[in-house]
Amino acid sequence: MGVEVSYVIDTLYAIFAMTLIIFMVPGFAMLEAGIVRTKNVTAVLTINTLIYAIASLAFLLIGYSIAFGDFGADGMSKWAAFLFQMAFVGKVVNIMSGGVSERAKVIPLALFTIIMAAVIYPLVVNVTWGSNFLEGTALALSMYDLAGSTVIHSTGGWALLAAILIIGARKGRYTPTGGIRVIPASNIPLLTLGAFLLWIGWFGFNGGSVGSIASKEGADAVALTIMNTNTAGLAGAIMVAVIMYIKYKKLDITMILNGALGGLVAITAGPDLYDIHTPILIGAIGGALVVFGVSFFDKLKLDDPVGALSVHLVNGIWGTLAVGIFASNGEDITFLGQLKGVIVIAIFAFVVSYVILYLINKVMPLRAHKDEEVQGLDVEECGVEAYPEFKRAF
Repeated sequence: MGVEVSYVIDTLYAIFAMTLIIFMVPGFAMLEAGIVRTKNVTAVLTINTLIYAIASLAFLLIGYSIAFGDFGADGMSKWAAFLFQMAFVGKVVNIMSGGVSERAKVIPLALFTIIMAAVIYPLVVNVTWGSNFLEGTALALSMYDLAGSTVIHSTGGWALLAAILIIGARKGRYTPTGGIRVIPASNIPLLTLGAFLLWIGWFGFNGGSVGSIASKEGADAVALTIMNTNTAGLAGAIMVAVIMYIKYKKLDITMILNGALGGLVAITAGPDLYDIHTPILIGAIGGALVVFGVSFFDKLKLDDPVGALSVHLVNGIWGTLAVGIFASNGEDITFLGQLKGVIVIAIFAFVVSYVILYLINKVMPLRAHKDEEVQGLDVEECGVEAYPEFKRAF
């Protein structure tokens, strides 16, 4: 195949993959809108829209250069390469914003989005996928992370943990006696739509990260990657359904969907490295981790309405370590190399996010006033109610 034809095919594929990833923007928005109470839906949709706009522009103007050095690409248009990388950026903040929904104000989250997209996330990318300013030092990483189990999902998860520690739980979520008050999802169909949009977007997320499809080998690698991605999601959903039925004799659709997403996060580090059976195990373990993670974080009173800590943080770690367990080759990929990457990025992402969020909180409180939280953020933050004809019960 001629060089120009390969160039065009890979450029088109990068743009197609980028488009699939952008489907994750409404995916996060619909999932979060379905899981929060009706009085907070507009605020959730607003911050998701602003995250995409702000994060993308910040990455264009500042972040991409920090991550990769310059606008350059081999084998495809440099603009397509940029668009593909840009599509990832907002997802890091989406992970964090969903976990603090129903009590976090829009503008402070927008300010954090700028810093995350322009500096924090690009620095993580720099030392993993990018120009790597740590090369030749003791901190240099050898972690394999194809599409970002750690680079994207755990980074967003650590930022979320920092935010929850600063902002606290929703009013009434935990009782004075230590009980947990269940706050039911407001719109299960919307939540389900959001989860499946995320699932579809993952095919571009992981498949596009292979880099090239303009050869037989490249096409096979892309197809295997997408198949293994889907398999892990299937296994995660089924595992959660089994666990929930055994434990509670109930099939909770919100947990089943999160199990699928947990499996998808877990496979993201190495879907191109496995045979067709290993993703079943990785995804199933990912689903189990979601179930136990949700209970664990509730015991610690870390209020996370969408389960992002369990889905993205825990499974981001598991997926990265799984590469070291199932795909270790004794040379470039080792378990210790994967573990080192997880630890270095965890320390950096959590500490820096905590400091930035702490400073923002001092200048402009992250949390809405208790009266605003009771009334709902739609009225105070946006002036537009998602369901104005509904009577709200407090």
